[in-house]
Amino acid sequence: MICFLIINLLILSVNCAAIAQTQPDIKSPSAILIDAGTGTILFEKDSHQRLEPASITKIMTLLLAFEALDAGKVKLTDKIKISERAWKTGGSQVFLGPGEEQTLETLLKCITVASANDASVAVAEYIGGSVDGFVKMMNDKAKALGLQDTNFMNPHGLSEPNHFTSAYDIAIMSRELVKHPKFFTWSTVWMDYLEHTDKKRDATMLANTNKLLGKYEGLDGIKTGFHQKAGYCFASTARRGDFRLISVVLNAENSNQRFEETVKLLDYGFGHFNSVMIVKKGSAQKNIPVEKGMVKEVNIIADCDLSILTEKGKESGINTKIEVPDKLFAPLRKGQVVGKLIAEQDGKKIGEVNLVVSEDVKKASMLDMIKRVLERWFSF
Repeated sequence: MICFLIINLLILSVNCAAIAQTQPDIKSPSAILIDAGTGTILFEKDSHQRLEPASITKIMTLLLAFEALDAGKVKLTDKIKISERAWKTGGSQVFLGPGEEQTLETLLKCITVASANDASVAVAEYIGGSVDGFVKMMNDKAKALGLQDTNFMNPHGLSEPNHFTSAYDIAIMSRELVKHPKFFTWSTVWMDYLEHTDKKRDATMLANTNKLLGKYEGLDGIKTGFHQKAGYCFASTARRGDFRLISVVLNAENSNQRFEETVKLLDYGFGHFNSVMIVKKGSAQKNIPVEKGMVKEVNIIADCDLSILTEKGKESGINTKIEVPDKLFAPLRKGQVVGKLIAEQDGKKIGEVNLVVSEDVKKASMLDMIKRVLERWFSF
C-alpha cells in the first residue's frame, strides 16, 4: 500500500531566516540531510551533482537483496558457491575462495560490515543470474525510485566509466534500505570473523569502517566509501526516539572530514527538528460492523506509519480524525482500503494514512444467516 503523506510547509518555515543562519558549514562538494520518515530535505549542498560513489554503491546491492528476501525469491540460509569472477574482484574483500560456499546471510554481513567486493559479486550473480543481470536490476530500481542522477555499472563501486550517482539519490536509496530491520543487525557490528568453509585459509576479520559507531548517539549505519576518484564518502543514519535522519557526504578530502561533517549535519537535524509519530503501521483504529459477514465486525488498521516533521517547539496542537463508513458489507479482503486517518494542526491537514481491513471477511451463507436469527430468538 502507498502511504500518502501531506506535509504542511508552514510547520517548517516559522523562522527560516534564523534556521538558515545556523546551517552547518560543509566543505565537501556535495551533501544532503533528510528526515527518513517523510523524506523532507533539511539541508543540501549540490545534492544532484553526479559523482562516483565508491562502496556506497552497495546500498543498492543490499536493498535489492532485502527485497528479494521479502519477496521469497531467496532465503538467508541459501548456500552460494563463489565464482572465479567473485574471487578475482579487487579492492576491499574478505578473500572468498573459488568454489567456497557461504550462506546468503554470511555474504550480506560481509558486505555490510566489511564492504566486501567479492561478496557483492557473489550476491549479484546469485540474485541477478549474472553480474550484468543484477546491474540491470540496480538501474531498473533506480528508475522506479525516480533517481535521475544515477547509473550503475557494477554492484560494488570500484571505479568504472559511467558509474555515478548523487547525494540526493543515495539518500533516497538509503531511506528504502533502512525500512529493513535486519540490516541493522549487521550495520551495528563493530568486528566479527568469517570462517572459510573450504578450510584453505584462516578466518578473515570483518572490521566496520563506520568510525562513528558507538561514538555518536543513535547512529547505526549505513556505508562508507573511498577510492581516488570518489574521494572519501559516507552515507549515515541515526535515530533518536521515532526520529531518524539520513545524511550523505560525498568526495570529502579525507576520512576525518566525512565523519566530522556527518556529525555537523546530524547535530543540525536533531537540534532544530523533531518527528512526531502519529500512528504506527498495523495499529488498530476502530471496529466496524459488517453486514452479511461471517463475523459481526472487523478491525480497521493503519496501512503504514505516519509521522510528521516539525520544527522543535512546534509539536503541540496536532489532532487526528478518522473517516470511515458506519458499516461495511461482506465480502471484504485483507488490506482493502475503507477509509483514512487524517492528521491536522491548527485546523489544517498535515498528513494522512489509509485505513484498511485487518483480515479477510467471507460473506455469510443463507444457513449462517438463519442460524444467526435463531440465536437471537433463543437469547430472549
